[in-house]
Amino acid sequence: MKELKILAIVVAIVGVIYYGVEPYAHHIMHPEVTPPDFKFSDLPVMKTDGDPAHGKEVVQANCVSCHSITKEGIAAPMDAASAGASYGVTPPDLSNVGAIYDANYLANFIADPTKASQLPEGKTSSMPALGLSEGDIADAVAYLRSIADKNLTPQQITHEACGRCHSIRYEKFAATTPNKDDLKRYLGSVPPDLSQMIKSAGHHYLEGFINQPQKLLPGTGMPRVGLTEEAQKKVIEHLEKVGDPKKDERERLGLWFILYFAIFTVIAYLWKVKQFRKVH
Repeated sequence: MKELKILAIVVAIVGVIYYGVEPYAHHIMHPEVTPPDFKFSDLPVMKTDGDPAHGKEVVQANCVSCHSITKEGIAAPMDAASAGASYGVTPPDLSNVGAIYDANYLANFIADPTKASQLPEGKTSSMPALGLSEGDIADAVAYLRSIADKNLTPQQITHEACGRCHSIRYEKFAATTPNKDDLKRYLGSVPPDLSQMIKSAGHHYLEGFINQPQKLLPGTGMPRVGLTEEAQKKVIEHLEKVGDPKKDERERLGLWFILYFAIFTVIAYLWKVKQFRKVH
């Protein structure tokens, strides 16, 4: 009976430490993570259901001087190293932006990149505001959505959404901006490798950070990404697969360990009772 009391005390102490310290670390020492705003409520609602045919003309007239559209056979006007040196970061290929980014965010980004991406005060986006009419922007967004692949894998979305700045060494993926000094000049620091980001930041933190980085890390050079809810879910899914590939296997094995120790505890207790019965 004495041993059971000791066990109960140990369980109680462990419970108090875990449920007392863990929430303190995440909610007091760590910034509060609010649910991500996938409606981008701070941005005006812009028209996005324009004419794709005219949008193609708008995009080719205004965007291909910096961007590639490989799906349409349009190559980047500069190699990655030259683009990084010129802009601080390589411009993204536009083939799938219509599927990865929220349509209203994309329209607002075309209209005012610095405002849409929520860069800290004093920083501006390497992409200038193009001065397009709302109708031209709606047509451009409609075109970009029409050519985008709607069935991208989590890996493809992660590489397209994050890969201009971030590397993922665990899968031998290097950031498409080859010179880290260019990124440091543009962002203020070298973006971290994402291989272990799921472990260092955590699933919950990443959910809030990707689309509201300034709220959780004021002054960071990382822009608001503007991903759709589905795209962000797939990015986090991929980072979890890269950084913690044995998670499911480990959790299943953990249950067997708990069961083993529970059975072993019962057997040890019954053996102890039997042995002490001989003594008394």
